[in-house]
Amino acid sequence: MRLRVLITGASGFAGGHLAASCAAAGDDIIGLSRSGEVTSGQGRSVELRDPVATRDAFREVRPDVIYHLAALSSVGRSWEDPAQTMIENTETAVSVLEAIRHEAPSARVIWVSSCEVYAAEQPLPIAESGELGPATPYAVSKVSGDLLARLYAEAHGLEIIRVRPFNHAGPGQRPIFVLSSLARQAAEARRTRAEVVRIVTGNPDTRRDFTDVRDVVRAYRLLAERGRPGVYNISTGTSVSAGEQLALLAELIAPTRIDHVIDPALVRAHEVMDRRGSHERLTADTGWMPEISFRQTMVDTVAWWEARLPEP
Repeated sequence: MRLRVLITGASGFAGGHLAASCAAAGDDIIGLSRSGEVTSGQGRSVELRDPVATRDAFREVRPDVIYHLAALSSVGRSWEDPAQTMIENTETAVSVLEAIRHEAPSARVIWVSSCEVYAAEQPLPIAESGELGPATPYAVSKVSGDLLARLYAEAHGLEIIRVRPFNHAGPGQRPIFVLSSLARQAAEARRTRAEVVRIVTGNPDTRRDFTDVRDVVRAYRLLAERGRPGVYNISTGTSVSAGEQLALLAELIAPTRIDHVIDPALVRAHEVMDRRGSHERLTADTGWMPEISFRQTMVDTVAWWEARLPEP
């Protein structure tokens, strides 16, 4: 069935992949973002913190399905400007929820939260029933949006499915995120045929659960089709350390060698050492399983950067 789909944050990393996936399925796509730029479908420039503009856009679109992805998403940058992250993400959440309530109350909503809402000290892999305990300003802002979405769903009878994706990566991600940054440096080393590439990181022992962005947006679409109101993790159930990422990188760029430097300034005082999630509920309700390996994600991201870097 051809659906009318609204995607907030459609110009972003996951939003762009989601729009392409929806377009391939034959959906009519309207993407909302500050820039108004989308790779697939129609794009509209909307400041989602503006409740009037947001309601107007939702009223005009009349969506069957809403994917809410828009947010400031960098954990590191949330420490640099916590007020901006809190204000922008919370105001956007309220504005979008009010637009859904008044202009699209019958739409099915995929509300993208984050694994960062979970407390660090609890059994792994983390299930959806895990304790909430945000450890960064970004995470606090996502808890606020997550709980607001639950409140609106219960108070106004909205069909909202909250998803908590764990780390995701892949082609097209900005290099402020660790895997994309490493992939870009690998691509530069290949192009210049450098003997040694110097890579600076924080704690190499931290571990994260990485899902390829293409698997993530496939989960979003399956949940829009088959999910139940409530919460779903999107994860692989396994974690990879920063050191293991560097080892894979060294393999991919050989014979170039890696000079790994640990910068104490990049080691966070409240670092969560391991975070991985259970996808049992998602798999039980939709049949979803991760299909793209971490290695393939890294290979494809390096290739994406190689195709875009200038010639040496």
